[in-house]
Amino acid sequence: MPYDVDRAIEYARRWAFGRNPRYYNFDALGGDCTNFVSQCLYAGCGVMNYTPNTGWYYISLNNRAPAWTGVPFLYNFLVNNKGPGPYGREAPLHEARPGDVIQLSFDGVRFSHSLFVVSTGEVPRPDNILIATHTYDSYNRPLSTYTYAMHRLIRIEGARN
Repeated sequence: MPYDVDRAIEYARRWAFGRNPRYYNFDALGGDCTNFVSQCLYAGCGVMNYTPNTGWYYISLNNRAPAWTGVPFLYNFLVNNKGPGPYGREAPLHEARPGDVIQLSFDGVRFSHSLFVVSTGEVPRPDNILIATHTYDSYNRPLSTYTYAMHRLIRIEGARN
């Protein structure tokens, strides 16, 4: 099943500075970044994974998978997913493409912020990788404008029904 990068990016553009009322706004509960990235991924694949505990889905504030809103849980889901929904692999930053996910660690220990890639240069670098995110709402923001200790790229390879 193809991952529709254009739909995912259009969703990011539409909601980068707003909140889709279909989803809870997690700004007051630690941040909305991974919730927003999950929404973008879902817009691109249209499939959730309802596996209890290890899946990736959102039904409501009180009925969602940890991977929908939690930075490390989203990473674990995407790189280990063999079932329905999006899947990917950790890759070097120079492989970044629109529709991918970047996660940042500000303390060098724990990854705590998720970003959605909306554009890259021909040879992706922090100054030409442009992202969209929530919590600190952004669209077309260069990755190089963040101060962080570590990054990891999750290269989205597709989605399954």
